[in-house]
Amino acid sequence: MNYPLLTRCPICGESLIATRLACESCHGAVEGHFDLGGLARLKRDHLQFVELLVKNRGNINGVANDLGVSYTTARSRMDDIVAALGYNTPVSPPAERLDVLARLERGELSPEVALDLLKGQK
Repeated sequence: MNYPLLTRCPICGESLIATRLACESCHGAVEGHFDLGGLARLKRDHLQFVELLVKNRGNINGVANDLGVSYTTARSRMDDIVAALGYNTPVSPPAERLDVLARLERGELSPEVALDLLKGQK
């Protein structure tokens, strides 16, 4: 039985490193200190989000739909992942822009009206 790869220490929460890799076919093994890469820094829910992002070919609206959350919530989770990977996160849009996007998502505004409002808020 294969278990999911642990990327965080269950005791202290810090990143783990791989020290032994084994071949299921020939049973050979290699020992050392192997970096698991940037994705190893992500929590399980972050990895689930990344998997959904790939499934949806980079479409955050598709991820939001799969998770049953709003676009802005999905976007916020994406920003959390960007930060966890050590990249600079973009400056959050002003509350007025988020309000326009939320109203568009709820169907309170047409795309044309929302675009006009967003252009006026530069």
